[in-house]
Amino acid sequence: MAIPRLEALRAALLALLLTACGAGEAPSREAPAEATAPDRPALGLMTSLPLYWPLGAELADLAGGTVAPPWQRAALEQDHRLVLLDTLSPIAALTDGGAEADPLSGLTRLAIIQPRGLAPADNVALDAWVQAGGHLLLVLDPLLTGDYDLPLGDARRPSDVALIPPVVARWGLAITFDETQDPTLRMVPLGEGLIPLALAGGIALDPAATRRCMRVAEGAAARCDVGKGRVTVLADAAVFEQAALEGAASSGIAALLAFAFD
Repeated sequence: MAIPRLEALRAALLALLLTACGAGEAPSREAPAEATAPDRPALGLMTSLPLYWPLGAELADLAGGTVAPPWQRAALEQDHRLVLLDTLSPIAALTDGGAEADPLSGLTRLAIIQPRGLAPADNVALDAWVQAGGHLLLVLDPLLTGDYDLPLGDARRPSDVALIPPVVARWGLAITFDETQDPTLRMVPLGEGLIPLALAGGIALDPAATRRCMRVAEGAAARCDVGKGRVTVLADAAVFEQAALEGAASSGIAALLAFAFD
């Protein structure tokens, strides 16, 4: 799973372990080449949810290949080559005179799904990237409904409540939440498919945004033109959580990605 900072450390430790075990070259942070076709577009992924690695997986199990990847990863990789991110802003050079590393360089598609929070520099970098033509899928769930067998405060546990980045308001959007709503999971139309919603938030638009945004999925999502780019915001993460409805959720992920990026 792509947990900011912690996931980067996990990936580095896994690379060292594989090298020590004679497993050949250390893996990159992108999906394995055999799992993706070379013509599939890259999709940057930042998330606190266990979408890439199984929740609580041990390094030894990952190195030994004894754990299966999450079903969500297969759905995301169906038409994309994943690039894991734990920051969006430029990273300072490690040596004097070296160039900064821009994690968004070369990416035209980005999925930020229930992040742990974006630093001020990340908000600035994200806005500039979208304004320049990037396409963003931003999933911010006011209250997760998935079952995560980890105690509150555990660094591996997803963010149960989304932290709304200030850049969302800059784009003319706000997320609301009705605590009295029916908690029953329901399927709603989005683009050419259906996605599940459970205790979803709502998207509100300021007057200026109504001319460049469209609200969809019964108001739980919106797609907006921002500068030369496009932003799709979904105020519910159930499509990435409902393992009991894996088949429906997998098709829902496909519908969501198609709506955001096609």
